[in-house]
Amino acid sequence: MNLGNLTPAKGSVRGSKRIGRGNATGQGRTAGKGHKGYKSRSGASSRLHFEGGQTPLARRLPKRGMGTGKFNHMRTKNAVQVLNLNTLNQIGKKNITPEVLFELGLVNKNSPYKILGMGEVEKAFNVSANMFSKSAIEKIEKAGGSVIFVW
Repeated sequence: MNLGNLTPAKGSVRGSKRIGRGNATGQGRTAGKGHKGYKSRSGASSRLHFEGGQTPLARRLPKRGMGTGKFNHMRTKNAVQVLNLNTLNQIGKKNITPEVLFELGLVNKNSPYKILGMGEVEKAFNVSANMFSKSAIEKIEKAGGSVIFVW
């Protein structure tokens, strides 16, 4: 047996319908397209999302919110990254700057970050950040460190 000898099983393959080739074929005259109307014409195909002349859904819905290009503050809004004091304790450096945090992979360079007061400060360190919570400032200064706001 070779690939050239293979044939489909008997009765498994039918010929294609010959549409519009006379009434004797069973698909003559209107060729399965019914009588008159837009879809019976040659070259007729409706546009995507066409709803038969009814106002399309995309035009009925209000154009607000995400993804419309209007009123979308998410493009301009900077997401604030957060760091807790217990994370800063693990760094083990006296001066904690944005560059140090970026090198360690804790913050993204382009977005602002905020130091939150979760955890305890074990030693004094100088922290530079865009924002601090009140509890974080209190804990850092209580341990003898300093807080520097950077923009």
